[in-house]
Amino acid sequence: MLVDTNKGYGLVSISLHWLSALTIIGLFGLGFWMVDLTYYSSWYKTAPDIHKSIGILLLMLTLFRLAWRLLTTKPEAESSHKAWEQTAAKWAHRILYLLMIGIMVTGFLISTADGRGILVFDWFEVPSLGSFIENQEDVAGLVHQYAAYTLIALVVIHAAGAIKHQLIDKDGTLKRMLKPVKK
Repeated sequence: MLVDTNKGYGLVSISLHWLSALTIIGLFGLGFWMVDLTYYSSWYKTAPDIHKSIGILLLMLTLFRLAWRLLTTKPEAESSHKAWEQTAAKWAHRILYLLMIGIMVTGFLISTADGRGILVFDWFEVPSLGSFIENQEDVAGLVHQYAAYTLIALVVIHAAGAIKHQLIDKDGTLKRMLKPVKK
């Protein structure tokens, strides 16, 4: 029930998936909102601090999720899935992970370009590695922004695919990510 089997996902993978999904959507919303804050807003400093702290925690969760994914059994694709669907799903997941890691790395590069580390909710500090290129915060900021928009677009496509499998194909794909498999 906790671990994945060749028949489906366990509680750990399901929890990691939904926690990541909700966090990504929340971070996107927070990031979209906070870029328009003015210096005089009471959230001007607080919102970015929350965004950075949650981003660092999501990075740690994502690294754990990738390790979990590598170390556990991978569920087999539904037999009704066509070869192109299986290939598309494999590449979509790879791109999702690549975008997530890229967004978090560029967020780190934006936040630490001035030599200051990132204080994560007053629990611990992630030290700065300094600036590697001229205008690092601007360059990383553009990559961060466009990668975030791309990630959200891919998340929408991913969700639409899951809904299509549930409502049109009725093949249980969405159910696999909602209910842990029993051994």
